[in-house]
Formats: sequence, structure tokens, C-alpha cells
Amino acid sequence: MVDLDSSDYNPTPHVIPEGENATPLEVVGGDCTDTEKLIIIMCGLPATGKTHIGNRIARYVSFFLDIQTKIFNVGDYRRELFGASLPAEFFDHSNKENMAKREQACDAALSDLVEYMKQDGVRVGILDSTNSSRKRRAHIRDVLQKENKLKCKIIVLESVVDKEEVIEQNVRFIKRNAPDYEGKEDKEAMEDFHKRREMYMHVYEPVDESDGPHIKIINNLTFIVHNTGGYLSQKVVHFVMNLHCHPRVFYLSRHGQSEYNLLGKIGGDSGLTDAGLEYARRLADFASEVVGKQVVKDEETGEEKKVPRPARLWTSTLRRTKETAQFIKKEVITTHKWDNGEELEWIQFQGRTRRNLDELYAGVCDGLTYAEIAEKFPEEFKRRQEDKLTYRYPRGKKQLN
Repeated sequence: MVDLDSSDYNPTPHVIPEGENATPLEVVGGDCTDTEKLIIIMCGLPATGKTHIGNRIARYVSFFLDIQTKIFNVGDYRRELFGASLPAEFFDHSNKENMAKREQACDAALSDLVEYMKQDGVRVGILDSTNSSRKRRAHIRDVLQKENKLKCKIIVLESVVDKEEVIEQNVRFIKRNAPDYEGKEDKEAMEDFHKRREMYMHVYEPVDESDGPHIKIINNLTFIVHNTGGYLSQKVVHFVMNLHCHPRVFYLSRHGQSEYNLLGKIGGDSGLTDAGLEYARRLADFASEVVGKQVVKDEETGEEKKVPRPARLWTSTLRRTKETAQFIKKEVITTHKWDNGEELEWIQFQGRTRRNLDELYAGVCDGLTYAEIAEKFPEEFKRRQEDKLTYRYPRGKKQLN
């Protein structure tokens, strides 16, 4: 008879697979070297989402790739030097005095970027500004490569938006959140920002091959990638091509109670208990009525009704998550229209397993209780209690993976 409480009983271990479903490259490392550095020069008219894209890239690189990254926003330097409440006329390119002040802010940000990229261990820096002229972009390259001899790859990332409804939406967002318009009336702020944008439109020069390696994003639908190579550069390219600039809702759920949960064991690949199956059934109801539905108002009658909302379903590769999702219905929505205008049939909650959603692999501690780990590996147990974020299980993984 098997003793279920024995520390030697681990009939369904968490196994790290090989081949097609092996550990993702970004976990074990690709061809990225410790010396590879990348500078991204943002470019684009106001209200094209430059700052949003730059912030998302920085968050992705620093968190998911665990690479030190910093953004140098020229607007922040301008506000620090000359104040936040500057009228649109300040951005008139024919005004030499104001142009000199703006260049002072740009050069201050560029100088800090140079000093940052010279540090050991620093890998990615982002210069966030309109950088509207080829002359300005060439100056930035000269400062980085010729004057300071930085051995960094440089990519110009241009955001282009020519859809008026998107521009208006972006302007309203900026007006609500930018320090430049804090305390100003809506109408006044909107008019001032449109004037500022027009100032830039008069002198703006689109990015082309003379700017060297670059990425051009047009309405977040069309992407032009020119002469970008290397691990970090390609990671950025792949990320921005899959980046949504509008909000998306994510629902996160733990799996139902597993057999190992009941025993107090960590890891493993066990199935659900009866309580876990009941949770799975209730989760399916929630998915059908809440996640997969949205309330819309009929334009003619004003009546509100629930209609299907396209939703995806992701689980880890582990048995307990798949069993938790087993009761969620996968129905066909007759027609779904995407942001790019394409229409197609959509399979609601079509399942997809993702290896990087798997629970942390506990290595030699897989299948043990915390009490057993404290008894068998007291030093490891103490180290984990002191710093769970950076702790790595013996032959296992750590949270930062």
C-alpha cells in the first residue's frame, strides 16, 4: 500500500519537456551577449503614441528579458528647465530663442543618455522626443557614435498616425495626463495641443534609409523594418509588431484545487480534486456570462443587450490548469471584425497552452511539502524565506525566470 504522506511519493512529477515544447529561449538565453547594447531613438509627431510605445518597450525589456533599461524623456527635461505651462508658441521653429531652449533640453537628455550607456551592466537606453528633422537625428547619431565612441546599436523608431479619430483619441488622453495641461480647461488644452502639433507638422521629416536602421509603425497596422539585426533589436521588433495601443482586459484565474494542493505538496503535475472540479464548472459559467459577453446599446431603440465578446483562453501545459478549463464552452461567433477591418469566424475560448505560464519548477524539491523541504534542505528553505524573488530551487528555476 502506498503511503501518500511519504516524501518519496511523487507519482506525477513536474517534468521539464524537450523538443517543440521545451523551455522558451528567453528563459535559458539566446545569442544575446553581456556586451550587446541598444539605443532606441523615438521619433514622431505629437499624439502618435511615442511615449506609450517607449514605456512599453522599457517595461518589456527590463521585466521579461531582465535587462536594465532607462527612458530619457526630453519633455521632462524641458519642464524641469523652463516650466510645464508653456504655450504652443514655444514650439514655433522659427523662434530662435525658444528653439535654443528646446535644443538645450534635448542635449541635456542626450548627455544623460550617454553617461548612462557608458556604465557597466547597462544594456538599453531610450531617447523619447519628437526628433522631427533628419538634421536632429543625424546630430544624435554623431554625439553617440563619433563624439563619445559608444559601441551601441542604434535604432530609430518612428510612430506614424494619420487617422484623425485615433489622433483625437490620443490628444484627449494626453490632455488628461500630461503635466503641461494640469489645471487647464478642456477646450483650452485641446486647442493649445493642436496648435503645438501644427508647429511640428510644418518641419517634420519622415524617417527614411538615411536614418540608418529603423522601425516605422504606421497606425499600428503596418510595419516597416529596415536593416535591424541582433538579439535585442529583433526582440524589440517582435514586441512592437504585437503591441496593442488600446486597452485590453485580462482575467487571471488560479487552477482549481489539485491533488497535490490537498496533500500540501508543491509542484508536480497532478489532476484536480472534487473541489477543484466544482471550481472549474463555476469558472466556466463566469467565462460564458462575464468574460465572453459585453453590453451594447442599440442605436435606434437605446435598449441594452448582451452580445458575444471575442475572448482567448490560455493555460499552462500542466494537467491541473487544463482540467480547470475543460468545461469552458468553445462556440463559434459567426463574424468578428478586427481593428484592421478584416472579418472572420471566431472560435470563442479556443484553447492554447503556453509553457511560460507553468508554475515555477521546484527542481529537487518538486513533490515535497514545505515542512519536508525545511527538514531535508534547511539552508535552501532559509534562503527562500529571505528572498523569494531571486531564490532559485536546486536544479529548478527562480521567479525572475
